[in-house]
Amino acid sequence: MALLQTPICDFGADFLDFELKDPDGVVYKGAELAGPNGLLVAFICNHCPYVIAIADRLAADAKLAQVQGFGVVAIMSNDYHTYSADNPENMKLFAEKYGFTFPYLVDETQQVGRDYDAVCTPDFFAYNGALKLQYRGRLDDCRPGASADQIANRSPDLLDAMRLIAETGDGPQDQIASAGCSIKWRM
Repeated sequence: MALLQTPICDFGADFLDFELKDPDGVVYKGAELAGPNGLLVAFICNHCPYVIAIADRLAADAKLAQVQGFGVVAIMSNDYHTYSADNPENMKLFAEKYGFTFPYLVDETQQVGRDYDAVCTPDFFAYNGALKLQYRGRLDDCRPGASADQIANRSPDLLDAMRLIAETGDGPQDQIASAGCSIKWRM
């Protein structure tokens, strides 16, 4: 498991629309998921220790972002044929376990992950109401294995960025890259 970091935010980049299914086969169009203040696109998977470490906080922060007028969607681009822990049935269990209030979609062809130049899990893209990229960074300042005290006193970078985007349409200029496991591309 290689630890990778995401690139710096490409401020103002256009939203890349997609059409993906959830594990039950329901089709979602990306732009239709946006709220009046924008959309959060999160590339995650089920087995990555970095995602597992933040899944409960991601679910909680996503609920708060939804209250702020954002749509939220998670996408799983890993090759689940090779990494069976990430298969659609396990995606359903993962979403239920952590109480996701947003769609968790399968990128079967991995094309959406490639279009976004997603690097690792987790990888977050926050768009404003005009669907222009304003944030690509970490969820918060906690690492896997963080203590309960560290989590209670965390800096919720993504949520703070989304609040700023809701207020101004612009994300923070200073952003710290997300870090995690590489996306598992098909060979």
